[in-house]
Amino acid sequence: MELQNLIEHAEEARLLGIIVEQESGQKARWMLEAPCRRNVYSAAKSFTSAAVGIALREGLISLDEKLTDAFPNDLPEVISEHLAAAEVRDLLTMCLGQEKGYLMGADRPYYENRNWAQLALSQPFVYQPGTHFVYNNAGPYLAGLLVQRRCGTDLVHYLMPRLFEPMGIQLPTWETDPGGNTFGAGGLFLTIDELHKFGLLYRQKGRWNGKQLLPEEWVAESTRKQVDNGRDGYGYLFWRGRHDSYRADGKYEQYTIVYEGKNAVVTTCAESRNGNVMKLIEEYIYPQL
Repeated sequence: MELQNLIEHAEEARLLGIIVEQESGQKARWMLEAPCRRNVYSAAKSFTSAAVGIALREGLISLDEKLTDAFPNDLPEVISEHLAAAEVRDLLTMCLGQEKGYLMGADRPYYENRNWAQLALSQPFVYQPGTHFVYNNAGPYLAGLLVQRRCGTDLVHYLMPRLFEPMGIQLPTWETDPGGNTFGAGGLFLTIDELHKFGLLYRQKGRWNGKQLLPEEWVAESTRKQVDNGRDGYGYLFWRGRHDSYRADGKYEQYTIVYEGKNAVVTTCAESRNGNVMKLIEEYIYPQL
């Protein structure tokens, strides 16, 4: 695969590395510097989605469970009609029913309330759950917290024997809330190669080295369009994209993109703030797949 045109624009786009794999082999690899673990930001949400799928398989949670039943000790004094209607499923689609995002990066260091579940659930539910797409860290945080409470350990150690270790990923660092719970909406640190493995796992429908790490039906369900977001759609903590694709998507364009029709995975490490990395992929990588 020819990368010269992409490399010429890499500095301007603040692209630090890219891996392209298709069919049974790696087609391209370029690194500005040696890979190291970096914050993949909201790409962590897709790992929380994987944890939810495993927890469903193990019978720990149900997507149909009401949030009022899942978080009985974290509820506000007055439970609104929309909060009463919200289900675990709504935590995964950015259609929770709140009017803006909570637990966002610029806010988290300054909350006085150390119970973030209580904090998240006390915010107004102004929409019927499932009806309005509003990008919000509250949902994936609560989803990850629910898995942790049901399994009795943090997300990192829950996923170690079930996902990370089988894929050869050593114990990662992952941001926590004030109570020590894994923050399932962001703050996971991985190398570009480790993030790439996650994309490959999904391309392989949850199978890795002959073992089904994720339920195949969950891979299909979580990555298909569940709700309209004014663009290409959103699944269960996965973005849908052009060319029959879906992706784990982190701030500053940390991507692992699965192009289903091309049997390909494209993974990036970047510090972009303007969408230029996706433009480079669209212009210089996708046409060669």
